[in-house]
Amino acid sequence: MTDSAEALLQKEREEELKDRLEREHNELLQELRALIPGATVLMGFLLAVSFTPDFAELERAEEYVYYATLVSTAVALVLFLAPAAHHRLRFREGDKDHILRKANREAIAGTFASALSFTGVLYLVTERIFGTWAAIATAAVFFAFAAWRWWSFALLRSMRS
Repeated sequence: MTDSAEALLQKEREEELKDRLEREHNELLQELRALIPGATVLMGFLLAVSFTPDFAELERAEEYVYYATLVSTAVALVLFLAPAAHHRLRFREGDKDHILRKANREAIAGTFASALSFTGVLYLVTERIFGTWAAIATAAVFFAFAAWRWWSFALLRSMRS
């Protein structure tokens, strides 16, 4: 093969890589666009409820669950928004593969934080309506359900292949 043919082949491979990275980046952004609004709305509700008169009636354990839920929601939002911030800072540096790998880890961690947030909210609401034991059971079942639907299928598939 001539040097020019090898150079052309190398250029085609680089272009294929660039196209793949661009496609994967767009897919990730679409996924984040689905996750961010839910976390944002939950954060708004959690902040709003802290200014209601009934908030002062929370027992100490409920306050801890509320605060953990608020913090996990904030963490989820930071993790979901981090890929856009990182991309904005590094997008002209030819670092898209690293950006995608980092963003993937952040999105996964963000879903974990979101699962904790949703679990906390369900605990708080259930505790108010049905009591502590029902809240614990509901929270445990919900978190197991979220883990099963969000992560177990992908992890099982990874282990099989």
